Amino acid sequence: MPEPILIVACGALAREIDALRRRWGWNHLHLKCLPAELHNRPAEISERLRRTIRRYRADYDAIFVAYADCGTAGGIDRVLAEEGAERLEGAHCYEFFAGRERFAELAMEEPGTFYLTDFLARHFDRFVIRPLGLDRHPELRDAYFGNYRKLVYLSQTQDARLLESARRAAAKLELDFEHLHSGYGELESGLAAQLGRSNHGQESTRVLA
Repeated sequence: MPEPILIVACGALAREIDALRRRWGWNHLHLKCLPAELHNRPAEISERLRRTIRRYRADYDAIFVAYADCGTAGGIDRVLAEEGAERLEGAHCYEFFAGRERFAELAMEEPGTFYLTDFLARHFDRFVIRPLGLDRHPELRDAYFGNYRKLVYLSQTQDARLLESARRAAAKLELDFEHLHSGYGELESGLAAQLGRSNHGQESTRVLA
């Protein structure tokens, strides 16, 4: 049976990582998620990761971080270099879901693009509208989104309700809408590199509180 590996992940990826665990039988994957709300305070992410890695280091031979850079300007990489851990490649989840080459093409086609994932389509008001105060002051739309032209929904699953939520989000922001089904992209391949595609141990995954 493979040795357990701890994945320290952004809470915005919990559902996707669990889906991949079940798809590939990664029963030795143990998951610890930090709050997705930290993306509104990226300066706090690096030290939260450091504390989490140190808290669980004695329990695991291997710890992998399911974050991209996520607006930390290299802060996550500095912490991981000091703590001897690795992370997913990329600047943000949009890049690793779409794939680096495809995301570069999207950015080149229309620099003024706002992106949604399944998580953000599901929690659009909670993570976009309310934190920006647009529920109370819709007139701030131009201040935040005046330079945007398009909303691209990078879907991980084929879910008609999420697709409709993404369409409503684009309408609310007064942006053109495009849907691209990306699947799990480089989140899947990055985790597979750490866990292997063919491990089928019987140990139950523990989601740590």
